[in-house]
Amino acid sequence: MLKNGRRFFLRLCLAVLAWFGQGLAHAQFDKTPWPRTQATPAIDMVDLHGHRWTSAGLKGRVVVLNFWATWCGPCKEEMPSLQALHKDPNQGPSDASPAVVIGINVKEMPSTVRRFLAAQHLDLPVVLDPQGDLTRQWGVRIYPTTVLIGPDGRARWRVVGDLDWNGPIARAWLKELQALPATPKSGSK
Repeated sequence: MLKNGRRFFLRLCLAVLAWFGQGLAHAQFDKTPWPRTQATPAIDMVDLHGHRWTSAGLKGRVVVLNFWATWCGPCKEEMPSLQALHKDPNQGPSDASPAVVIGINVKEMPSTVRRFLAAQHLDLPVVLDPQGDLTRQWGVRIYPTTVLIGPDGRARWRVVGDLDWNGPIARAWLKELQALPATPKSGSK
């Protein structure tokens, strides 16, 4: 009888752990505000398509700046949703759209990145960061990390971990950012 009780208890514990584990699997990101005392680094970079991205050129648009690597499992998991966000006519990178997605690949060979993008059918803008300079500049230590920049050019949030960028959480954040004025209020940093 005691052995059956132990088995039942063990099964109950395993079931509870599995149930909690499912909840944790869906909460794989952490969103924190960009530190008010930390300046937003200037953007001046060229993607694999030869397009130059600058802070001035992105003014008035929400920017989704995603730091990733091909060897990073969570990065690969969120790439399809970033691609879909990039292709969304209401969110995509056209000159008239309110948001743009830019991937920043960290410390990998161009050929590796191009092969990965082709194999995954991804055409979102990707900038190479071969020495990790951009990564350090933006304070990124974990992949994936996404920095959300408001239309005023200020970094607003840092999201660490993978996220469904087409899900209701991310869409609400983007909508909130799109509602911000393109010029900062006087006296704000």
